[in-house]
Amino acid sequence: MSVNSKVLALAATGALVVAACGGSSGSDRAEVPVQSGEIPEATEAPEPEPTTAETDPPATEVADTAAPATEPEEIDEGGADGVLNVPDEYPSIQAAVDAAVPGDLVLIAPGVYNEAVNVVTDEIVIRGLEREGVVLDGEFELDNGIRVLGATGVAVENLTTQNYTDNGVFFTGATGYRASYVTAYRIGDYGIYAFDSVNGQIEHSYGAGSPDAGFYIGQCYPCNAVVDNVISEHNGLGYSGTNAGGNLIIANSTFNNNRAGIVPNSGSYELCYPQRQNLIVGNTVYSNNQPDTPAIDVALLAMGNGVVVAGGIGNTVERNLIYDHDKTGIALVPFLEEGANDDLPSEDEWTTECAEQRLEPLADEIPEQLLWEAFDNVIRDNDISDSRAVDIGVEGVGAPTGELRNCFSGNTAATSAPAELEVIAACGAEAAAADDPAWTTSPLNVLQWLVDAETAPPSVDYETAELPPIPDLDDMPDAATAPAEPATDMPRALDVEAIATPTR
Repeated sequence: MSVNSKVLALAATGALVVAACGGSSGSDRAEVPVQSGEIPEATEAPEPEPTTAETDPPATEVADTAAPATEPEEIDEGGADGVLNVPDEYPSIQAAVDAAVPGDLVLIAPGVYNEAVNVVTDEIVIRGLEREGVVLDGEFELDNGIRVLGATGVAVENLTTQNYTDNGVFFTGATGYRASYVTAYRIGDYGIYAFDSVNGQIEHSYGAGSPDAGFYIGQCYPCNAVVDNVISEHNGLGYSGTNAGGNLIIANSTFNNNRAGIVPNSGSYELCYPQRQNLIVGNTVYSNNQPDTPAIDVALLAMGNGVVVAGGIGNTVERNLIYDHDKTGIALVPFLEEGANDDLPSEDEWTTECAEQRLEPLADEIPEQLLWEAFDNVIRDNDISDSRAVDIGVEGVGAPTGELRNCFSGNTAATSAPAELEVIAACGAEAAAADDPAWTTSPLNVLQWLVDAETAPPSVDYETAELPPIPDLDDMPDAATAPAEPATDMPRALDVEAIATPTR
């Protein structure tokens, strides 16, 4: 099939991605095309909302643990030592957060808190005394467990969020953020979500039961962020990241039994496009074929894949253990976006930082569709096995596969598409000419994914989806006594060179 025929077939079938990752109303994203010259206002961090907004908790926010409601002005000891205790000194998490000043620690006793907490104060730390015992429960009515609205340096630690309609923990417009030892379980959009935020760390955390992704970082370049030692299972996607990159590392983590594992992608429905420069290293990615999860459309489309780079540029995927996938272990594929908000950036714009790009006018003429190709990615030294289609694969649709400049070397893999991928596209060597017949020998045939998606098991309501019980997870060490550490120097340094390929 010629390149033009492929594009026509792809468009006629619908799109490589019909609904791009995370296009939910609860996530402050642009949802309609904007006119030329406008920056989508919906992608900017929202203004801080008063705590009397509809996201505020009901009057009885702590189940069976709260002290009787007390007017904050009657409390004179809370926070005197920089620690605001809930519920002993403050009847709710929101009350303590509202009273906190930079450097304070909001310390939460075990209990169930039916709250949606908004944070607008810089450099505070919100910590549970017990990860399993401190539970923020949205009861399928409240939107976000903890939402950080433009505040800098906020850290959330050692607690569980569950049953929220949008997100468990949500950082938006933040410079400096951290989520440590956080559980997000049965959440309507994302488990832990960082949007339009930079200088962040998500670590020692767990996400399960979200239709979009257990973990998400989007709209930032350079992001300066690390996802380290997390577990993501039984979500639509284990990790999703639209237009996120630049010193962004996903490491030492486990992504299993999602519809698809790790899926960064480009798209003009968020700013900072294209997606660029992730380092995905030292992860265990397995059995991402789960048929009974909640799932957005892209999760249905990407189902059965370990790592999928959809229209991303300059990413490195190395030293990961990847196994047991119905389609591929690692695939570099195009991303067809419907209802575009801009045209494709030229290659010399791929290094434009987000702060500069957001000031530029949109194109005078915006096409209805954008086809994002995967360029300049490096796939090396991964251990990949038991992929029912192929272990590693790449395919171009708008451009010949051989012109995309991706390279593959040192992978333990039994099969590839094209068949001799590590020969014709070896890292550190000149690639085979784009018209070499080897590029079309046993191709990936990503168009088949569109056909497969039509019969994929449908999404399950996140409120009722069958999930494994929350596993026995580590608590934050010394939660009762550790001093507050605001997220002012994130991310922490990570010795990437010392990360080894996990063993099965």
